[in-house]
Amino acid sequence: MLAGVDIEPNYICTFSRNFTQALSLMLDLSTSDPVDFMRMAGIKPGDLDFLTGGPPCQGFSKNVPRRQRYLNDPKNRLIKAFLDYCEVLRPRFVLMENVAEMKNGFEQAYSDEILLRLSDGGYTVTHAVLNAADYGVPQRRRRAFFIANREGVEFRLPPPTHSKEGNAGGLSPSAGHVTVWEAIGDLPGRAHTEGGDEACEYACEPFSEFQRLMRGDGRLVTNHVARPLRPTQYERLSSIKPGQTTKDLPPRLRTKGGYSGAYGRLTKEMIAPTITRWVFHPGSGRWGHPVDIRLLTIREVARVQSFPDSFEFVGSYVQRAGQLGNAVPPLLAQRVVESMLDQVGATRPTSMSMNFSTSIRPPAAGKEKLMA
Repeated sequence: MLAGVDIEPNYICTFSRNFTQALSLMLDLSTSDPVDFMRMAGIKPGDLDFLTGGPPCQGFSKNVPRRQRYLNDPKNRLIKAFLDYCEVLRPRFVLMENVAEMKNGFEQAYSDEILLRLSDGGYTVTHAVLNAADYGVPQRRRRAFFIANREGVEFRLPPPTHSKEGNAGGLSPSAGHVTVWEAIGDLPGRAHTEGGDEACEYACEPFSEFQRLMRGDGRLVTNHVARPLRPTQYERLSSIKPGQTTKDLPPRLRTKGGYSGAYGRLTKEMIAPTITRWVFHPGSGRWGHPVDIRLLTIREVARVQSFPDSFEFVGSYVQRAGQLGNAVPPLLAQRVVESMLDQVGATRPTSMSMNFSTSIRPPAAGKEKLMA
C-alpha cells in the first residue's frame, strides 16, 4: 500500500491506524492537483500499479428521493475528479466502485463518460453490477464496478463463489450464501445499556468458515459495544420478534412512514440487507440483533461487511457506522482483484503493495478516496 486519501479526519485516521506504513493524506480531491499528489507520494506517471476510488454515491442512490437527485450534483462530479487522477497518474490498473443505480443513472451519462475517458486513455474497460452475497459476504449488496487495465486484457468477471442453492444442482461447485448467524454467532451477547470499548473474548469457538476467516489468529474482539437505545426505541425492538418490522409493532408504537424495514430485527437464517451509514439508528432499517434486544455493534456490522476482526475503526459510534456503511466489502474487492491478477498471468505486477480488502468510501460531497 502506497497511500490513502480522504477529506474526512476520522476516515483517514482509521486508514492510518490499519496501514501504518502507507502515506495518509487528508485532501479534497475535487480541488487538489494530481501532480501535487504524485509529488507527495514520490511517484511519476505510470509508476502506480493500482488506483482505486469510490466517488460518493448519494447523487445516485435510491435511498435518496428522486427529486433530490440531479445530473450536476457536486457529489457526482467527483467521478470526473477521479478520472482526472487516472489520466495524470496513468496507473496500470484502475478499479472504481459505486451503487448499482450509478451505472444506468441519468441515461448512463456518467457511465458513458467513464468508458470514453478511460478508453481514450488507453485502457480496456470491463463494467458490471455484482452482488456481494455471491462472493461470500453475508449481505445483499449490489454495486457497480468499473475495472480497467492498460495491458489490453478483456477482463472476465470473477465467477460467483456462493449462491442461494449452494452446491445443489449447480454446474460448478459453490457454497451457500453466508447467513447472519454464520457471520456473527460467535460474538458475545451484549445488552444495549453496556458501555466501554475494551477488548473481550469470543463467546465460543468459530462454527463457520466465515467466522474462522474473520478471526484469523486473533483471541480478542474489539469495537463490540452496543449503542444505548432510548426508552421508546427499546420498547419497539422488544415488542417484535426476529424477522418482524415496524408494521408488526403494536398500534401505539408504530412510526409514521419511514423505511419498510424500520425497527426490523434480523433472523439467524437470513442474509443481511445492504448496510448503510444509518446503521446506528433503528428507524433507518433492519439493524436489530436476532437474539439480543439491541442494534448490531460496530464489530457485528464490520462482520456483515466482511472486515476482519483485526481491523480497527476510529471515531464515535456514528462516525464508525458511516465508515462501514460506505465501505466496499473486503471479500468482494478481494475476489475482483484476484480475478484481475489471475487474468494478467505472466505480466502480474511484482511491485504491487495495495491491499484492496479495506477500501473505504466516504459519504458526502467533496469526499473521495484514492488508494495508490
